[in-house]
Amino acid sequence: QVQLVESGGGLVQPGGSLRLSCVASIGSINAMGWYRQAPGKQRELVARISSSGITNYADSVKGRFIITISRDNAKNTVYLQMNSLKPEDTAAYYCHVRNVRVVPGRNPVEDNYWGQGTQVTVSS
Repeated sequence: QVQLVESGGGLVQPGGSLRLSCVASIGSINAMGWYRQAPGKQRELVARISSSGITNYADSVKGRFIITISRDNAKNTVYLQMNSLKPEDTAAYYCHVRNVRVVPGRNPVEDNYWGQGTQVTVSS
């Protein structure tokens, strides 16, 4: 059973910084990332990093957020450093893991895992 444990959310003033962490109990991943969902809005991609280190960011966070990843045998940890936070960054942030498994005789199987979410509130 793959577990994702998130931490680092909270309340911060506009212009402040927070760092989110997500520890995934899985040794092999294709990509890890962060999504967010504000009340009344759809969940959206914030940032994603592949196992080879390729990153993607939503336009709204480019230049302000940085995603990194570290590996330790059977665990992968993804971090999201959030700087120059704005009120519009307020949302529940969810960690996501994507893994593609090769199954002999079948098409590859894609597994997706989600964290429980951590709240980020940017307000004065």
